[in-house]
Amino acid sequence: MKIGNCFPSKYLKAADLQDKPIKLIMSRVELETIGQGDDDKKPVLYFTKAKKGLCLNKTNSKVIATAYGDDTDLWDGQEIVLFPAMVDFRGDTVEAIRVRVPKPAAASKPLPPPREEEHSEINPPPHDDMSDEIPF
Repeated sequence: MKIGNCFPSKYLKAADLQDKPIKLIMSRVELETIGQGDDDKKPVLYFTKAKKGLCLNKTNSKVIATAYGDDTDLWDGQEIVLFPAMVDFRGDTVEAIRVRVPKPAAASKPLPPPREEEHSEINPPPHDDMSDEIPF
């Protein structure tokens, strides 16, 4: 039995990522009471295909805001990657969730090869200025 399973939570924790990055689509951000005091409201980020939300800290909030803007309403439909990372927290090193913006996808279709043109006296082949001798 995994001890982490004995303490279920409606919020994501680093162990939920199973030591690998996960790409998700953001849905909404809600202010929720975290902990026992009514004064302890934190933004919680929810995703389109995940049951649990991510409690946002300043670090993760800034990463997302830098990429997608300060207005959380504009985050809906945008992709982010969650990954586990070891961080310093109150003097201890603990596993936490960090976020990054996914790299843009490379062109899925390769460019076609250049067309070979027919050369003639009117259309001579290009002159090859590349030689092995360096003039200086």
